[in-house]
Amino acid sequence: MPYELYLVRHAIAAERGEAWPDDNKRPLTTRGVHRFRDSLPGLKSLDVAIDEIFTSPLVRAKQTADLLAAAVGSSVKTLDALAPGHAPSVVMGQLAKAAKRNRIALVGHEPGLGELAAHLIGASHPLTFKKGGLCRVDLGALAAKKTGSLVWFVTPKVLRKLAS
Repeated sequence: MPYELYLVRHAIAAERGEAWPDDNKRPLTTRGVHRFRDSLPGLKSLDVAIDEIFTSPLVRAKQTADLLAAAVGSSVKTLDALAPGHAPSVVMGQLAKAAKRNRIALVGHEPGLGELAAHLIGASHPLTFKKGGLCRVDLGALAAKKTGSLVWFVTPKVLRKLAS
């Protein structure tokens, strides 16, 4: 079964520092919420349909996933391997066990998402995701490596322009 995999970096979050000593709990900023929400109508221009959303357990990724879910009418599940520090093979292994549908969004962090995208398409260097940016990679199977096709890769600014 072919898969459409949407890789989404979390939106703009609070800065690391004294206010957020636990990096896992850093939330999105008000600006981050508004900018990401404003970019979501642009997904319609790209004919995006998402059946399942998996997110990192970190607060900023969960909040981003919830905004995405509200826009596309999907539910959100946590995938622990999307937290920082997991190899692409671990992410895909967990996803292969958890996924029930074939149009899937993964909400996570840099540099992990860029490494995952490179792993899936056979690139020698990671892709660099802006906060709130996303790409679509088409795959023949979730267990496949380096066989995906990068369909598109957009910044939130481009998505906002597509939305207007």
